[in-house]
Amino acid sequence: MEISQLLKGVLDLAVLAVLRDADGYGYDVLRRLRQAGLDEVGDASVYGTLRRLYKAGLLTSYVMPSEEGPHRKYYSVNERGRERLAESGRTWRSFAKSMDGLLGETV
Repeated sequence: MEISQLLKGVLDLAVLAVLRDADGYGYDVLRRLRQAGLDEVGDASVYGTLRRLYKAGLLTSYVMPSEEGPHRKYYSVNERGRERLAESGRTWRSFAKSMDGLLGETV
């Protein structure tokens, strides 16, 4: 099974989870996702997801100066984003439980 196909369905959830405890800018979010084991996630996918979540009203943003180049746009999860994270987390756990039941000991 292609990891990239699975990521398409859960990238919103993963990005919200990464930003739950600490704000981050695009590359920082990408790095944290990869550190969590999502090595297959692409740069463009993360940046597009951040923009989409922001436009959906699930993230807020602010700009901070950077010592290493241009200013960085940081994102943080707002209350609506936290609600979506909780709802999506419940959906994911239910789905994963169903898949675990189907797969049983065959994995």
